[in-house]
Amino acid sequence: MTLGTYVIIALVVGVAALVGWFLRGYLKQRGDRLITCPETLTNEAVRVDAGHAAVSGLMGHTELKLSNCSRWPERQGCGQECLTQIKSAPDGCMIRTIVAKWYAGKTCAICGRPVGELEWMEHVPAMLDPRSADRTTVAWDAVPPERILDVLATHEPICWNCHVVEVFRHQRPDLVIDRPAFDDSADPRR
Repeated sequence: MTLGTYVIIALVVGVAALVGWFLRGYLKQRGDRLITCPETLTNEAVRVDAGHAAVSGLMGHTELKLSNCSRWPERQGCGQECLTQIKSAPDGCMIRTIVAKWYAGKTCAICGRPVGELEWMEHVPAMLDPRSADRTTVAWDAVPPERILDVLATHEPICWNCHVVEVFRHQRPDLVIDRPAFDDSADPRR
């Protein structure tokens, strides 16, 4: 191989390393976070500008700035003092981390089976409002992020299968037949 080929290979490897480093930084910073607003002392949902954080990370110092806040556009010009909370616990304030910790080790309030490992893309975790007479369920991603702690405090975890059944029950009650559970101890063939 010629010197030019080695230079091209080195450039391709270098660019691939930069792209990989950028993607790693981007994926680490993306997602909704829950913080306590220093101004109002209320829970607010924020999103870090993941692209800016990843590019600044390539320069040697990751700089965080918000790309979205549940108090915007009214308070968009705030000093973004909440970023100190994100810097001190980058994963701890992620909505997914909060939700995953809440579901850990819990069983479904309807069927009693363990909720198990969460599937974030296909089978979104759901919750049951125990105060509702009609067993209303809600997927966690349908809850506004700034209200997630309030909902987790009042709702019970349910598995994906029970969530689908309850949604179907509410949407098409004319197609649902409730039958009592089969009690095999009462089976006369035994």
